[in-house]
Amino acid sequence: MTSAVKLTGFALFMTAIAATAWWWLGLGAHASARGGAAAVLTDVALFSLFALHHSLLARPRAKALVARLLPPTLVRSAYVWLASLLLMAMCALWQPVGRELYRTTGIVAAALLLVQATGVIISVLAIRRISVKELGGLAEPRPTDGLEFAGPYGLVRHPLYMGWVLIFFAAPHMTGDRLLFAGISTLYLVLAIPLEEAGLAAQFGESYAAYRRAVRWRLIPYLH
Repeated sequence: MTSAVKLTGFALFMTAIAATAWWWLGLGAHASARGGAAAVLTDVALFSLFALHHSLLARPRAKALVARLLPPTLVRSAYVWLASLLLMAMCALWQPVGRELYRTTGIVAAALLLVQATGVIISVLAIRRISVKELGGLAEPRPTDGLEFAGPYGLVRHPLYMGWVLIFFAAPHMTGDRLLFAGISTLYLVLAIPLEEAGLAAQFGESYAAYRRAVRWRLIPYLH
């Protein structure tokens, strides 16, 4: 039973990632729409619902509460199930904002695609340090008593988030929908980083303090 729940949750996780990528590509078709303020508010609310779950259930107290209701081996899977469903619901219920902000061609488009490709590479390298199976709830988080900050973690403290920003802000064809999603998701990351780092500081103490001194930038080198 436990294995089936984990496998199904992992499949749902991968489906949500693929569905979000497909949804993002389709946002370019909404350039002619005119959603107005109501659409913007709806979309912000949809993303906020996903983001609040993502942050609140990651807190130790919330994890402890869930652990009282479910077997310990299914706590991560429950988180993945709900996060995946909320992400797909956001994509399905998103209200088109519309407007084409710019459409690049030639060397400019190629340069932006290169930036996006760099974001994908950074994200993949960062995920490899974490394990896709752990992210998708298929494997339990590995216990660790130390920090390992090789590869992209030597560039910024949150390379996965950096990859996210590069991918979504460097779109060669930018529409109102794409900019709104890039903007609110990046704002969420900026607000979530201090909470995440506070948890890491509490867990690793001086080791994490030393890492923060060695790697100054959180998200984008020389900017944040």
